[in-house]
Amino acid sequence: MTTMPPDTPELLVPAGGREQLEAALLYGADAVYMGGPELSLRTACDGFSGEGLAAAVRDAHAAGVKVYYCLNAMPYDAQLPAVEAMLERLPDLGADGLIAADPGVIRLARKRCPSVPIHLSTQAHSVNRAAVAFWREAGVRRVNLARELDFRAVRGLVEAFPDVEFEAFVHGAMCLALSGHCLLSAWVNNRPANQGRCTQPCRFEYRGMALTVEERKREGEPLWEVRQGEAFSGFWAPQDLCLLRYAGLLADVGVRALKLEGRTKSGGYVAQIADVYRAALDRHAARRAHPEARGVSTDALLEELFHTASRPLSTGFFLPRRRVETPPEGFRPRPVVARLLEPAGDGWRVQVRSPWSSEREASILLPGMRRPALRPGAYRLENHRGERAGNLHPGMEGVLYCDVEGLAKGLYIRA
Repeated sequence: MTTMPPDTPELLVPAGGREQLEAALLYGADAVYMGGPELSLRTACDGFSGEGLAAAVRDAHAAGVKVYYCLNAMPYDAQLPAVEAMLERLPDLGADGLIAADPGVIRLARKRCPSVPIHLSTQAHSVNRAAVAFWREAGVRRVNLARELDFRAVRGLVEAFPDVEFEAFVHGAMCLALSGHCLLSAWVNNRPANQGRCTQPCRFEYRGMALTVEERKREGEPLWEVRQGEAFSGFWAPQDLCLLRYAGLLADVGVRALKLEGRTKSGGYVAQIADVYRAALDRHAARRAHPEARGVSTDALLEELFHTASRPLSTGFFLPRRRVETPPEGFRPRPVVARLLEPAGDGWRVQVRSPWSSEREASILLPGMRRPALRPGAYRLENHRGERAGNLHPGMEGVLYCDVEGLAKGLYIRA
């Protein structure tokens, strides 16, 4: 007997600030997660509070996108009044879910905002059936599974709890320790990760050391080897997670949401990764309905991700043997150089993010992985004074003239 495949998972995209929210809405998010300036594990991002938060929820809902609010820090007693005040606001705001990790916050949420579904943060590090059963009994509707689980474990938990929603991180940074539990930042900079203040010292660059470590039962075989000279090197930095190839597999086993990491990332980053995973999910859904459907190739989607990557992309713990994705030979990443602001006569006013020469080929990042090229000589740039310009620099505004259809506020340009 043939069973019908489950629905396409929700694409859950980070919204660390207003621009990132707009990028998520434009480039295919089904839901966004955001927090305020405190208590959300990402104090380094702008976040949303007051009327800005209310406006963000309204705009997301107008676009048919859900909003999940993050209160996933581990608060101390002195912070609980602020937690309770925020919880009481969530129903009136129209939040579609609360992301939390601390048992106390979850208990307070059930009292202060019982109508808001509770989503368990990755901070709770759920890796087994007993834990999932516990959180279900505590009133949790959705569980974010720990990044340390492999595919078999993920599938086993999803099959064991058909009445629980599960989400999984599929792209972005991975912690050196259990997700968010590392004490390195607290020790080095007195900024604890569980308060949303991690300075990511595992990604700092260090120098002046040589270290080779062997394990007793594998004598003569270096387990770790670090050799460092005069230059600085980020030798502790882990690879970033990339499960693009397995988005369809996670969909087929019933994972409810695929989550992208990156609330401290730029709007351009959010736009590109959201567009890639939106295309991957849409392609998988189309192939389930029509096996002959093609869509954008995996190689093309991966190449798009390499434009955003600052560290190697790998499958983390998902496979029995880690797979590291490598760019094609000769690949050169191209940065986002500008964002479209508004029409300006026959052109578009742009905000410049990286040095942009009109002698370089550029690409408009249209949703749906459409990338119309702007070839040198086929487009024109003007500076803020209305003068033709061969170069625009970061921080400037200018005007782009080109013959491309479908341009809209908030689109990005790469060159």
